[in-house]
Amino acid sequence: MEVKLLDIKINHKIPLAYYALATNLKDYICENTVIVCIGTDKFIGDSLGPLVGSILKENNFPLPVYGTIDNPIHALNIDSKIKEIKDSHKDSLIIGIDACLGLRESIGEIHIRDYPIRPGKGVGKTLQSVGDISLVGIVDSNDNTDFFSSRSIRLSLIYNIAKTISYGFIHAYHLNFH
Repeated sequence: MEVKLLDIKINHKIPLAYYALATNLKDYICENTVIVCIGTDKFIGDSLGPLVGSILKENNFPLPVYGTIDNPIHALNIDSKIKEIKDSHKDSLIIGIDACLGLRESIGEIHIRDYPIRPGKGVGKTLQSVGDISLVGIVDSNDNTDFFSSRSIRLSLIYNIAKTISYGFIHAYHLNFH
């Protein structure tokens, strides 16, 4: 599979945002694709990844999905979980999904990039990179100095971004296999 350079930005509020995601993701969805959702449900702002994973699982997404509300991949278990995933899915294309901080005017955007996620970077942590390509949802401004205790992040924003991402993956799969 030829991989194109990616730097796609789609606001989750635009009409048919999930379809725009799907058309940009479809070339990366194959039998050998694994979805890895990073984050924790302990903080609203960091729950995007596990929400996406849970929505995909609830919709019986046919490709391997790791990182859900019930079984999250977060700072404390990321090394062992990524090792398990790579051991179980050798030579697979891994798509990493995570929440991200960005410019205030970018809040609500979903970015697809041709490089791994660097979890924790926005809050000063150095964790293992995840994925061959990445998909992040901008959930707050990077000028927020205390991301984890921020009361400004609404669950409705996280949930709506998660639905858009999940439906984008589901539709991308159907574009390729149906």
